[in-house]
Amino acid sequence: MERAYEIRIYPNAAQRELAERTFGCCRWVYNRCLETRKAEYERTGRSPSVYQLQKLVTAWKRTDAPWLGEVDSHALQQAAVNLGRAFDGFFRRCRAGGKPGYPHFKSKRDARQSYRTNWGISVPDARHIKLPKLGLVKARISRPVKGRIVSATIKRVPSGKYFCVLCCTDCPEPEAAPGAIAVLGIDAGVHDLMARSDGVKVANPKALARGERKLAREQRRLSRKRKGSKRREKQKRKVARIHERIANQRKDAIHKATTDAVRESQAIAVEDLNVRGMEKNRRLAKSVADASMSEMARQLEYKCSWYGRRFVKVSRWYPSSKMCSCCGHVLEELPLSIRAWTCPVCGCRHDRDLNAALNIAREGARLLNKADGTAGLAGTGDAKASRTLVEQA
Repeated sequence: MERAYEIRIYPNAAQRELAERTFGCCRWVYNRCLETRKAEYERTGRSPSVYQLQKLVTAWKRTDAPWLGEVDSHALQQAAVNLGRAFDGFFRRCRAGGKPGYPHFKSKRDARQSYRTNWGISVPDARHIKLPKLGLVKARISRPVKGRIVSATIKRVPSGKYFCVLCCTDCPEPEAAPGAIAVLGIDAGVHDLMARSDGVKVANPKALARGERKLAREQRRLSRKRKGSKRREKQKRKVARIHERIANQRKDAIHKATTDAVRESQAIAVEDLNVRGMEKNRRLAKSVADASMSEMARQLEYKCSWYGRRFVKVSRWYPSSKMCSCCGHVLEELPLSIRAWTCPVCGCRHDRDLNAALNIAREGARLLNKADGTAGLAGTGDAKASRTLVEQA
């Protein structure tokens, strides 16, 4: 099992200077490799391999750029590997018919800088990380790093903070007893982060809406600062810290909600939403983006694989909101403004989101049973309990 640990590090002045120098050297190598690859392709119609580019990096250290020897050599080699991966992704997107995104040159003005290395990395104690060239760096390690460390990515974010991302393999499987709910249906939303088929609603923190006024005020102050001045750089970091806080609040809420859902169930069923299409609605785009529905589905999927749970996606065309979870009657239309409705056939009163979660759970159970080759619904709870839950909602 593979896992990654993102750890806040606190380099001293000398370590920060060396880290910044390494950022610059890796950026120079990446741009030089990209320039070489483009020129070689235009000249011969063939692109050099990653191995050939790595040999060129070693040659450049001896001739054109002797100052590359001052930083971690493995980080320089990884810059050439990163370029190869960027082109692999470019060709993969071209074959899939998506937006290609040709690799571009990196700028030193980018507030995000990083480099990756894969040797001499260890965690000697709970307060330090040993990194090549940098030595022992103070760190805030909130949980033990398990497994074999294969690489470390040192990065600086726009707020000026430094982080180290440790990629580990051979990690032990997390121990968690199977949950009581056989199939848990989850309906993602804007007002509530998620509505679950067991009647639980997780409130949306609406981090962007809460911090929007302060963010707008600081952005106005930034617009008045003279370009190139130190005050402008200081104000840019202040705006970046607000963005970071909003993102952290959103990430924290989603992580807590998804972990609880996975631990309390044996299988998860979610709706395969077209989030990109939903964001084209100019009235809902900001709220949909703030809810991070795609990120929630991604976390549910990989956490299910971690804990040995099953994960299934229900078609976006399945009428989860318009179908009565008691009798199966489907309404012709149900505007988004209607949050609760009464079934005209059986008279059952439904909460829109909880009703959708129940239907998603049942459809997910059907899909899982179909994949297993078994008959009947598994694990959404008996119909009487579900009906009682819906009536109470």
